Amino acid sequence: MQDFPDVIDAARTVIRLSRMFERAFTDLSLAHYRVLAAVAAGDRQASRVAARLALAKPTISASVEALCQRGLLVREQVSGDQRTVALRVTPAGERVLADTEAAMLARFGQVLDRLPDPATAVRTLADIAPVLDALADERLATRLAAPAQDAR
Repeated sequence: MQDFPDVIDAARTVIRLSRMFERAFTDLSLAHYRVLAAVAAGDRQASRVAARLALAKPTISASVEALCQRGLLVREQVSGDQRTVALRVTPAGERVLADTEAAMLARFGQVLDRLPDPATAVRTLADIAPVLDALADERLATRLAAPAQDAR
């Protein structure tokens, strides 16, 4: 990593933003929001969600169970593969997710309104998402390769 004097300040700002968003939540914890949002974005397997969010298997299992009990997620068998379970956001989950994201946007809007160039800030943050996805893909590939190597 390059030695930018503002890197720590930027990291701290991201953490502060995270906390600001978390305070906007009324129906979900930050952890449950992250899981619900990942499933809504197309990650239907718990292992994929865990890798994307850098969560341990027990943590993802507990979050999925809690969201299923609340009726926000359902587990579904994958046709042709009885061992694989897919996750799906329910209509109630979609409503809670939409309400949570509307509250997040309202809070974030207060920040963006005070920036000289909010569009650039949003684009810059959005540019980070594919990098995070690539890192998650690498973590998942490493996890999947580890059992195969251990079996040798």
